[in-house]
Amino acid sequence: MYPLTYFVRHGQTDYNAEVRVQGQADIDINAVGRRQADENGEKLARLLGTAEGFHFVASPLRRTRETMERIRVKMGLPPEGYRTDPRLMELNFGDWQGFTFPEIEARTPGATAPRLRDKWDFVPPGAHAESYAMLAERVRSWLASLDVPTVCVTHGGVIRSLFNIIEHVPGSEAANADTPQDKILRLENDRLAWF
Repeated sequence: MYPLTYFVRHGQTDYNAEVRVQGQADIDINAVGRRQADENGEKLARLLGTAEGFHFVASPLRRTRETMERIRVKMGLPPEGYRTDPRLMELNFGDWQGFTFPEIEARTPGATAPRLRDKWDFVPPGAHAESYAMLAERVRSWLASLDVPTVCVTHGGVIRSLFNIIEHVPGSEAANADTPQDKILRLENDRLAWF
């Protein structure tokens, strides 16, 4: 059984607002994202009461680190008291990072059709690109290392993978799951629930 863990998706970025493929591009959160991070920090403070016994971990990308630091401040904790883990990074979208889907289609007509047919197993073009299935293996490895209650700030793709791994949601559904940036996902007794 996994330990009690709270997951937060990073706050909104300009790429999110523009529906631009972000992947592992290192983008900062915007003003909306900062407000979301602060509000999630306040929610976590209420949910946990105290952070005693909890470890804090984030993806090493800037948007997750700033979200984590803002959350910790709202919880009354020093901002830097967390570690990072590269297994929590977003899905790598290879050559598609930085572009909108219409821009990708304009550059390479028909390129996005295979992804629409099988979003879970599709690997975009480019070095180091990943499918959701590949990402899920990274996430599975990280989950296996959990041994204490944890607060984790990560990405939408990682959260989708969690639903596949923990709740056994089929990949085709998990790859399309909603991953709000203004809610907290709790893992307790091997079940996931949004707050």
